[in-house]
Amino acid sequence: MAATTENLPQLKAAVDGLTEMSENERSGFINLVSRYLSGEAQHIEWSKIQTPTDEIVVPYDKMAPVSEDVSETKNLLDKLVVLKLNGGLGTTMGCTGPKSVIEIRDGLTFLDLIVIQIENLNNKYGCKVPLVLMNSFNTHDDTQKIVEKYTNSNVDIHTFNQSKYPRVVADEFVPWPSKGKTDKDGWYPPGHGDVFPSLMNSGKLDAFLSQGKEYVFVANSDNLGAIVDLKILKHLIQNKNEYCMEVTPKTLADVKGGTLISYEGKVQLLEIAQVPDEHVNEFKSIEKFKIFNTNNLWVNLKAIKKLVEADALKMEIIPNPKEVDGVKVLQLETAAGAAIRFFDNAIGVNVPRSRFLPVKATSDLLLVQSDLYTLVDGFVIRNSARTNPSNPTIELGPEFKKVANFLSRFKSIPSIVELDSLKVSGDVYFGSSVVLKGKVTVTAKSGTKIEIPDGAVIENKDINGPEDL
Repeated sequence: MAATTENLPQLKAAVDGLTEMSENERSGFINLVSRYLSGEAQHIEWSKIQTPTDEIVVPYDKMAPVSEDVSETKNLLDKLVVLKLNGGLGTTMGCTGPKSVIEIRDGLTFLDLIVIQIENLNNKYGCKVPLVLMNSFNTHDDTQKIVEKYTNSNVDIHTFNQSKYPRVVADEFVPWPSKGKTDKDGWYPPGHGDVFPSLMNSGKLDAFLSQGKEYVFVANSDNLGAIVDLKILKHLIQNKNEYCMEVTPKTLADVKGGTLISYEGKVQLLEIAQVPDEHVNEFKSIEKFKIFNTNNLWVNLKAIKKLVEADALKMEIIPNPKEVDGVKVLQLETAAGAAIRFFDNAIGVNVPRSRFLPVKATSDLLLVQSDLYTLVDGFVIRNSARTNPSNPTIELGPEFKKVANFLSRFKSIPSIVELDSLKVSGDVYFGSSVVLKGKVTVTAKSGTKIEIPDGAVIENKDINGPEDL
């Protein structure tokens, strides 16, 4: 049977008995559950959806450039805090610990690159942009140890934990930890929508306001393209925009990404989960919904404080049912991008694709480690020798899923500047200095092994066995 608001008193009593939770976590969790049970989800009327104008989703090229004046730049940077969402583990890529400590290139991790970038800004302009990491209980302990290595860098690093909520046993609608599930699996971090109350509850938000900070730039720690952009910051300060979401044009690879719409006079995020079944194909089309959310967000600190204090950030709830150790559990989450509709004068900015370079799988690692990119001052810069604006599509089989396995199968990362697509399946190894061009597939049949020899140049070829080399 489905849970109703009648389940609330029982749940609340159980939560009161969970000593691991703070008062803020208890009230936040009960709040989330009661919103979920009362079914207050906003119903989107499809006919009311409008495509946002250039005033609401500003083209990046139309934003005024920032002057070369160092003091003006310093002045802008003195108002900024950089926050990276650091709650995710590297498990999908076969790594233990926080995902942000996976080595990306030249022996440097996501976190190394982020610190180098901010340190360069601070050194160049004589400012003190702080770096804040929002951890989850999954990444907190490891991250605390890791950031020690940056103590001598010119960056103040702050960490805080996002909330820790109990998973709910679906059929009885009680917190799993109350039923004796005492290990980590009984709990979950409730999505990055939690960044706003957690930043406030940590005391960090008030501290930054007292230092004269005005904006926080929030981004996923695995998005290598999410670097500080002065043009965006200047625009927001000048136009008093409380919130800005960076969006970028959709390609066929991004059809599931959330998009910005104008709805009843407000800008808001439309996610695939909110779309009625009969409109899903329309949502996925690149014609009607041309942009998607990169999750690079710029938000005014005073506005966050005001809205959190008023308990006004009621983002769409994303129910995430899971089965853990044979038990069906429910975890309720929210997303930071969905908060856009609660802020005054909120805008999107349509940015170049280069500001969205997430590393979600080893296929992304292949792109970033190849000659398609170079590393300059902690920034990953795309090779101008590639004329095609979009990256090659790369599909690697399960043998390549874990970082260690991926690395063991390449003596060196192939040249892919002229590659359109690569599909690899089966037991395949690449020699050193291999060059791939056009459309390449390599398929090792079960029980066979294919080794691409050193220095091989492979162009528009299907390789199904050693005889094809």
